Amino acid sequence: MSLESIIRSEFPIDADIHYLNHAGVSPWPVRTANAVKRFADENVNSGASGYLDWLELETRLRSQIKELINAPSANDISLLKNTSEALSVVACGINWHDGDNIVSTDQEFPSNRIVWEAQARHGVELRQVDIMPSDESSDPELALISACDERTRIMTVSSVQYGSGLKLDLAKLGQFCRDNKLYFCVDAIQSIGAHQFDTQAIKADFVMADAHKWMCGPEGIALFYCRAEIRDQLKLNQFGWHMVEDHRDYDRKEWSSANNARRFECGSPNMLGIHALSASLSLFAEIGMVKIENRILKNTSYLIDKLNDLDMITILSPTSGQRRAGIVTFKIVTKESTEIHTNLMNNKVICANRMGGIRFSPHFYTGLDTIDKSLEILSLSI
Repeated sequence: MSLESIIRSEFPIDADIHYLNHAGVSPWPVRTANAVKRFADENVNSGASGYLDWLELETRLRSQIKELINAPSANDISLLKNTSEALSVVACGINWHDGDNIVSTDQEFPSNRIVWEAQARHGVELRQVDIMPSDESSDPELALISACDERTRIMTVSSVQYGSGLKLDLAKLGQFCRDNKLYFCVDAIQSIGAHQFDTQAIKADFVMADAHKWMCGPEGIALFYCRAEIRDQLKLNQFGWHMVEDHRDYDRKEWSSANNARRFECGSPNMLGIHALSASLSLFAEIGMVKIENRILKNTSYLIDKLNDLDMITILSPTSGQRRAGIVTFKIVTKESTEIHTNLMNNKVICANRMGGIRFSPHFYTGLDTIDKSLEILSLSI
């Protein structure tokens, strides 16, 4: 089946909806909806009699994620509730000392800020580095590296900034952290499913991402990668039947934490989310991340070119190839973004109001006609 045929069959979005908010919450593919319906029918008709099959799917999902992010092993993958929980596992698992510091950016989503600010109770400083480029020659990686000193314990960044769409050079940051014995933590929610992502190449210690953005999955399930060599350096703060060795031996009195990433999963797995996300990721594997990334970048390039043709528009996102991702945020000079956003949403252009501007985030299946129609509606709002 051709890619265009796959797109038509998997994303039959209502013709009057112009969906440009994949950096927020994405529509599901048809196969994902069907998987959830089948799972619901199975629960109605036979309850959990097929639970062993569900466990096989859970194992398969870990392998799917391992392939998607190039983790060393499926045993390195935890299935958690959301990005915030995964970040909390890291932040609350590190053995902090008074005077330690954390280096991050000043552009992070609250998930990757609040959890680190909370470590102030241990006498830990959060250093938020200005990474907004003043021009194409700006070096946000150098700014982050320069903020580190002998008391820095971890660098924590988003792979792509949720507001501006700025893409960081993760390999450069990861190499610095590895060379200087710092933890390197990456909130990859704006990358995984949109761009090729190589956990090993960037030398990440921790990677996390919710399913409901570029992976086109449901809310309530997220991936968490922890490098095996440092897994036992994180103190555990959640305990339950699922995070122990031999977790199906319910009569066993002695226990120890699982020697794989399941140690971070304290209770029953989200089987509904597992069925949904596995179906979504099967689509990404079928198409391939090279094609998906290329189509997203083609869409954002087209969008930037069209925005540059409009009067009264200032593009807030990077426009150079190496910094550009799936997010294009722009500002109308003469009007408040709240007013523009309201007009767009009322006309079924689904987008977001971020950084005092309008954020468009097309996916690989987004047609140029969707972008054109959205810009036509935008022009009427200016």
